[in-house]
Amino acid sequence: MLTGKQTRYLRSLAHHLDPIFQVGKGGVNDHLVRHIEEAIEKRELMKISILSNNIENPKEIGAQLAEQSGSELVQVIGKTIVLYKESRDNKTIELPR
Repeated sequence: MLTGKQTRYLRSLAHHLDPIFQVGKGGVNDHLVRHIEEAIEKRELMKISILSNNIENPKEIGAQLAEQSGSELVQVIGKTIVLYKESRDNKTIELPR
């Protein structure tokens, strides 16, 4: 679990990122989760956008993606989700204590 200080720090880093993946009307599937797991191992922090043709609740999608990919849900704002997972091999982000 992330502390409030760590969450704020990650949100500030994610502000300048562009979304890498999009969740469309098909919703969350195994294929999408597998790609997110591979990408988040390299990047540690990523944004995912939800397209307007998806009618599901963005907070539910964010929680589902975080749980299935083994990452932390940093923020859901509008239709944008921010996920974080500490990388085993490519650690670049140093979280505040």
